[in-house]
Amino acid sequence: MKMTLDISEKKIEEIHFDNLTWKSHIDFIEKELQFIERLISSYVFEPTTPNLFERLHEYKNDITNVKNQIYSLRMDLIKHENDMGGILECDTVSCDTFFYQQYKKMTQKFADFQVEFSNLKNNVFKYAGGVLKKNKK
Repeated sequence: MKMTLDISEKKIEEIHFDNLTWKSHIDFIEKELQFIERLISSYVFEPTTPNLFERLHEYKNDITNVKNQIYSLRMDLIKHENDMGGILECDTVSCDTFFYQQYKKMTQKFADFQVEFSNLKNNVFKYAGGVLKKNKK
């Protein structure tokens, strides 16, 4: 059955590829999170740094928040993939429109997540770089 798509809309294969790409990015972000968690839980920071433990605790909370967002994104991606299977059977413009609106929301949600995670990573690395113990020779 032919889908009733506007020329400006993405093809279903492209949307499927986007889903696979998002999953891959999430997998990589989880590996980055593991590294960041190990970093902030290690003993490589100058213990005399003012508010060190409070700051590291804040980053741990931020990481927990990111993990919750990842879980939510994964659930949304699973739902989106399941909906993709139904779009092939869809034969109305309103059905197609709804699916593409959901796709656009998913695209924005993932973009917002990436920005938030990048900000967290940048903040942790900037802070950590300034308070690492110095090598004593």
